[in-house]
Amino acid sequence: MTDARQGLPLTVVEAAAMGDHEAFARIMASHDGDMTRICMVMCGDVQVARDAVQAAWPIAWRRLGTLRDPARLRPWLMSIAANEARQILRGEYRRQSRERQVMSDPPPDPSARVERLDLAAAVGRLSPDERRLVALRYGAGLTSFELAQQLGGSPASVRGKLARLIERLRRDIGDD
Repeated sequence: MTDARQGLPLTVVEAAAMGDHEAFARIMASHDGDMTRICMVMCGDVQVARDAVQAAWPIAWRRLGTLRDPARLRPWLMSIAANEARQILRGEYRRQSRERQVMSDPPPDPSARVERLDLAAAVGRLSPDERRLVALRYGAGLTSFELAQQLGGSPASVRGKLARLIERLRRDIGDD
């Protein structure tokens, strides 16, 4: 039996869970790129994304024995990476919020409309939790069922949150 998306034998996952460093290195080689892409979608910065992935790997190593279903390795790893990116973003989000409170509102600028048209900027304005949801769904391709398992809730509630987020992004970039 194999992990359908990466073709890894489940025995590799099981061996890594029992402390096999070589097996874990194979898992890292197979999933590091996907985890980096998820974090990049969330953070918008390559170095911050790499930092989040680097923080996620030791957590995955320590917790691999808690993974109930080795076939669920990919969504499990994506969630760990997304959570680490979210933690980094929360710190940045708090810092930026404090800075915005200190600064006075700038005068309206016609060029602000250009920024609103930029999807990356619109995603950047989402909260860290919202970015995590968007990244896991559209970056990692997790289904609403997989997201519900990883994040809690039901598949229907995940789909509802995603629909509201997509609608908000459409309004934000002027795609009515």
